[in-house]
Amino acid sequence: LEESWIMILDELEVPHSDNLSMRAFLGDDVKIREWNVYGLPNDSLSVENGIILNSCRRWPLMIDPQNQANNFIKKYGADHDPPIGILKASDEKTMIKQLEIAIPMGKWMLLEKIGEKLDPSLDPLLQQQKVKKGTNWMMKLGDTPVPYSEDFKFFMTTTL
Repeated sequence: LEESWIMILDELEVPHSDNLSMRAFLGDDVKIREWNVYGLPNDSLSVENGIILNSCRRWPLMIDPQNQANNFIKKYGADHDPPIGILKASDEKTMIKQLEIAIPMGKWMLLEKIGEKLDPSLDPLLQQQKVKKGTNWMMKLGDTPVPYSEDFKFFMTTTL
């Protein structure tokens, strides 16, 4: 990925340093060390994935056959206030109710072991369909409008 960025920058004649990398450009050494404390391996691929995870606009889906990302997110979110909540994709009955409680609180949620299909009632969450109502943001989950907190984060993992 970095090589293709450098080629595009060269084609467009954009000045850049010779040692351009995602870690050097977007990374924060203090944040990366914090991730390492919480169990993220220090190899370049893991750090680049952490940078993407930290700066992406959409909710990340991590393909995680060895459960490294799952364990990292659990440890990292355990110190968040309130602590991260864990959802199982197979437990569709309580998943929406837990999200209805978590979203207004700004609670981080991890949906683990997702399959090839997700409950369609999650679509507004996945697409971040927020509506401004007065001074608050609202999101509709199922039939219920839910106040939306900007502190809310949603992570998904799968072993597929």
